[in-house]
Amino acid sequence: MTERSTVPSARQTELLEAAYRYVLEHGLADLSLRPLAAAVGSSPRVLLYLFGSKDGLVRALFARARVDELALVEELARTDGTSGADRPAGLGVVAERVWTFLAAQEHRALLALWVEAYARSLIDADGPWAGFARSSVEEWLALLATAQPVAVRDTAAGRAARTLALAVLRGALLDLLATGDRARVTAAVHQQLAAL
Repeated sequence: MTERSTVPSARQTELLEAAYRYVLEHGLADLSLRPLAAAVGSSPRVLLYLFGSKDGLVRALFARARVDELALVEELARTDGTSGADRPAGLGVVAERVWTFLAAQEHRALLALWVEAYARSLIDADGPWAGFARSSVEEWLALLATAQPVAVRDTAAGRAARTLALAVLRGALLDLLATGDRARVTAAVHQQLAAL
């Protein structure tokens, strides 16, 4: 097999975007190339040629999902309400903004895919999703750190507080995706984050 170019072709980019929309709707569990190829207007052979293997395609899909996740983190970081390094918005305020995003119905498909990738990276640490969960935790903790006063950020208490905030958000997201009970879960999130 020849080594793939690091710059994707227009067709590869087009098919990746179509495949990404497909997995947002259908998930990755039992992903089969034949139905995916039919849905994106291609063939399994073309997908294998462009992405090298099914694992290569899955890696490309996770990389594409990370683009959306990182865009969210960057957007939240830009709008965290800080008026300077000495006066960040506060951990509770930023965590509430994150929850508002997580609880929005229009983000459900992306977040369900994120949960699937997160779980798969824990189960098969060497698969195409290797490192996904760890990187995700680190990125979210880094965002939450920007909400803390500089004097607190690098202390054990600061790290524990943002770890707790992330655990609340992640657990609430799992509950929301499982039950759809936005009002109950949001009330619990507000109650817990108020303590921060």
